[in-house]
Amino acid sequence: MRRLEVVPDVAEAAARLIAGRRPRTLVLTGGSTPLPLYRRLATMPLPWHEMELFFGDERCVSPDHPDSNYGRAAETLLDHIAARAVYRMRGEDCDAEGYERDLRARFGPGIPAFDFTLLGLGEDGHVASLFPAAPALEERDRLVLRVPHEDHPRLTLTLPVLSASRMVLFVVTGERKRAALARLMAGADIPAARVAAAEVVVLADALAAS
Repeated sequence: MRRLEVVPDVAEAAARLIAGRRPRTLVLTGGSTPLPLYRRLATMPLPWHEMELFFGDERCVSPDHPDSNYGRAAETLLDHIAARAVYRMRGEDCDAEGYERDLRARFGPGIPAFDFTLLGLGEDGHVASLFPAAPALEERDRLVLRVPHEDHPRLTLTLPVLSASRMVLFVVTGERKRAALARLMAGADIPAARVAAAEVVVLADALAAS
């Protein structure tokens, strides 16, 4: 079941939710939407020394490239905290098997169950780097895939991994996300609606939810 909460400040509400849950394993999302949240988290006295941070997807670029999810997260959050561990996807290598090995070394066999996974919502309904009608949506065995895209190839966690998270939080802002948010909440056939975690919360601003 997805729960929608319309809030005046998505970053502030998301930061409070993360602080209240105190996750030990946290998956970060890419794009520009979460950057205000990351800046807010960087100022909060969370038990960072106990927390391990992961990534849901990455563009196949070097970490100093302006399109790098890791690079943007580092500038806004990672460079300002002392996390126990950061498991970055090596975009410069675009090595899906390498990140899968990292996850299996950390979690063991089976599907990792992250405490908390942050996700964005694409205008086309994509989530992480799982796009509409892509073969990657049907993957059930692999944890990480390399997928093609028009700007850069990408690495992405697969749906079984996203759905195994104990909590998933979508952060959605702006009127350009309005149609995708309506489809997500209606359970339409879009990639984001296929994320079937035990608890899914959607935080949206008024522009996205109106």
